[in-house]
Amino acid sequence: MTAQGKLGEYIEQGKFICAFVVEDTGKRLRLLNQNGREVSLAMSRLVHLTQASSFSSGLLPREEMLRELKEVAMRRRELMAQVDLAEIWELAVDEPESVFAPRFLTELSFGEEASDDHVAAFLRCLFIDRLYFKYKEGRITVHSAEVVEQLQHQQEQEQQKEALLDNGGRGLLQIWEGDFQAQWPERDSCLQMVGDYYLHGNDAPESAAARELLKRSGLTRPHDAFQLLVKAGIWDANENLPFLRLELGDEFSEEVLAQAATIPEPDVVALCAERRRDLTDLPLLTIDGAGTRDYDDALHIEPRGDNYLVGIHISDVAHYVRPGEPLYLEALNRVTSLYFPERQVPMLPPELSQGCCSLIVDQPRAAVSFMVELSPDGEVLDFDLMASVVKVKRQLSYPEAEEMAESDDELRMLADLSRKLQQRRVAAGALLLPIPDVNIRLTDGGEPIGVELSAVDTVSRTLVAEFMVLANTLGAQYVAEREVPGLYRCQEPPRKRLFVSPQKELLVNYQQRRHLSPGKLLTSPKPHSGVGVSQYTTVTSPIRRLLDLVMQQQIKSLLAGQGALYRLEDLNDLGANILTTQSRVNQVRQQRHRYWLLKYLEPKVGERVEALVINRGPKRIQVILTDCLLDGDLPKVQAGAVEPGELVQVKLERVNALDNQLRFAW
Repeated sequence: MTAQGKLGEYIEQGKFICAFVVEDTGKRLRLLNQNGREVSLAMSRLVHLTQASSFSSGLLPREEMLRELKEVAMRRRELMAQVDLAEIWELAVDEPESVFAPRFLTELSFGEEASDDHVAAFLRCLFIDRLYFKYKEGRITVHSAEVVEQLQHQQEQEQQKEALLDNGGRGLLQIWEGDFQAQWPERDSCLQMVGDYYLHGNDAPESAAARELLKRSGLTRPHDAFQLLVKAGIWDANENLPFLRLELGDEFSEEVLAQAATIPEPDVVALCAERRRDLTDLPLLTIDGAGTRDYDDALHIEPRGDNYLVGIHISDVAHYVRPGEPLYLEALNRVTSLYFPERQVPMLPPELSQGCCSLIVDQPRAAVSFMVELSPDGEVLDFDLMASVVKVKRQLSYPEAEEMAESDDELRMLADLSRKLQQRRVAAGALLLPIPDVNIRLTDGGEPIGVELSAVDTVSRTLVAEFMVLANTLGAQYVAEREVPGLYRCQEPPRKRLFVSPQKELLVNYQQRRHLSPGKLLTSPKPHSGVGVSQYTTVTSPIRRLLDLVMQQQIKSLLAGQGALYRLEDLNDLGANILTTQSRVNQVRQQRHRYWLLKYLEPKVGERVEALVINRGPKRIQVILTDCLLDGDLPKVQAGAVEPGELVQVKLERVNALDNQLRFAW
């Protein structure tokens, strides 16, 4: 049956449009709508079509047709007010049939024979309120009571969401315009959504709602959300965004803090009752950074004829943190302590990391002690490993130890032996790549005021580093010799070796780094070429690193004669978790370090600074700023060649810490 000459109705941009069917080709309809436009539509687009032809087959003048179409549209809008869909649904829902013709339900609604206008008005109501009925292909399905209840719940949620967006959009704009304490019921949830969206983009759980909130408040520039949260007091102006993205958190749960609170202050008598060796009379000393509060290693030395007995004493964190307990599970989640220029985020609560586990001067502490007999040439003649009780006698900083290295007998002997230990490692193939530490100084208000480069190969730092390497090597040996699984750090030889002896030149060290083989974490021992040993792990920082804690737990179990605490499959899982989390944490650490360096450089935009040429490619030249070791690249110089190793002056063209941008120019 042709639709030509009939009155149809369709929806366009959410509005009902009346139109006269001028032509029906069988596939498409050509219509003149109430707005005077001619449109082409598929038949399926029509919501309603009159039963009888109208307008005497379209012979009325165009103006009359348009006037008549508008009158029909108005008449149908007025009829809609008489439709009570809830009432009709209550009549229809109990019927055995659930699908009806539109005209039947229309007649129920109006109580009279339904005209085309009545039917169209009824259908309009169905499309506006979809709670009770569903219209499809000319038939109306009655929703069950369960479906209506679900749809009502959805509507309520949508209304609540709309209210949240409406109130939130106005509230966020108030904050932006200076009313930082602006309050509305959904303030916290709105700011949370915006923060999550800024951190995680479309991966945020409420990303669509956050985008709409920002759109309604007119805050659509890239960093408007960040500035908004700073104004609201949620974030600091230098907020650590990479750390927030990591989602590890810096607060400890009540459960973890509760367990930490149950741990008593160490007591010599109680600790010795656990079959520990009492070493509290030995002259232990610690050497750490000036701001250190978590002391996890100490040293002492005794001449033994022509040889030396060196004690490397590591805090016995395993005594307090056991597998499966809240403290352990928290360490498993964090994997490592994080140290930023502005603060630190410990792996364990301060009650442990800066309290009972920290080797604080004059305080008895549980320890695991490596008692190592060394020849004057640094050869390991014998070693013993034991659970102990220790008491530190001196707490030195690196500068203090450096100043006393020649005048203090213990420090002088330790320094001499550390040089011999290092020479032995170098002879075994170890690569020493001493690149300075970059230390950022901040004001009390948290703004960068300076950058200092600290050598990592000073006497005091070498002293500590070499004895920690020795303890780590002996710890790996102890576990390997007992043929139980462990977590071993391994590294293949470098893909290319640029030098044989220790090299202090910054350029060569950076170039050699590019040729290093990746490190691995395995459950069976293999050589570590970078350290120059046949097996290696880390056990010397159990306060700060999960790997060290796990290996200490394994060693403690072996010392107690209880065999391996961890099975091979346990360590495979632990190793995978450590590698994954450590990789993410390292990225956060590097990104935060770079952020502060960029903040330091931002006021210097336009200035010329000194840079070292590291590499020259076919199109770009890689350089590193000598005062802060930030790297970047430049286009090749048009006139003259620039070679690796040359110092050049470069212009800081653009620096933006928030955008992680650093651009140089000649």
